[in-house]
Amino acid sequence: MMNQTGLQTITHKHLIRGQHGGLTTHMIENILLFSDLPEDYLQHIASCAVTRNYPKNSILITEGDQSDSLYIIENGRVKIFLNDENGKEVILNILGPNEYFGELAMLDESPRSASVMTLEPSRFSIISKADFDACLDSHPEIAVQLIRALAARIRALTENVRELALHDVYERVASLLLKMAQEQDGNQVISQKLTHQEIANMVGASREMVSRIMKDLVTGGYIESHAKQVTLLKKLPAHW
Repeated sequence: MMNQTGLQTITHKHLIRGQHGGLTTHMIENILLFSDLPEDYLQHIASCAVTRNYPKNSILITEGDQSDSLYIIENGRVKIFLNDENGKEVILNILGPNEYFGELAMLDESPRSASVMTLEPSRFSIISKADFDACLDSHPEIAVQLIRALAARIRALTENVRELALHDVYERVASLLLKMAQEQDGNQVISQKLTHQEIANMVGASREMVSRIMKDLVTGGYIESHAKQVTLLKKLPAHW
């Protein structure tokens, strides 16, 4: 289903047409939420999951929805975001393979708290609340993992609020680059492709301001930016 903005909105009927069997026990082992489960129950979860492929710009979840599924990302990327009636958007997180979202719906029956959209063609394994509840009944230790995961996300959101309130735009951009960079062949690299608009939506700034900051960092020899990655070449300046 296409909405007025041209984005593909996923309905519950789409989920029913998914295929079973795409999720493997090896994939589940890499997901913190299920990492301590015994092999037999990993197999059970894998057998319950429905696998779905979605194109870029598919809306999987809309804020306020009553859907109740847990999504595990097999490949691709999604953004978790909020927006208002004027189209202003704030990106809360960008997730990739072996990460998951929708866990709040596993704990209560409240509407979805944020929207989720694919940033590129993506593949998911989807677990229903009924199957997840059965998993909890048999292995209540999963609840501890879930609490830890939620606590980590709350801490991250608290840090985001602190930076929005106390740091200027450059400091927020620099902090984001440092958080996302991972060591790769001795270099600090952000391999996740990010547009300047996505960075702007994550730090609460305009795309024009972010573009100027990124250009100055490239000119100053602090970063190297290509279509698919950003490399941090040296310590970023404290101020812009």
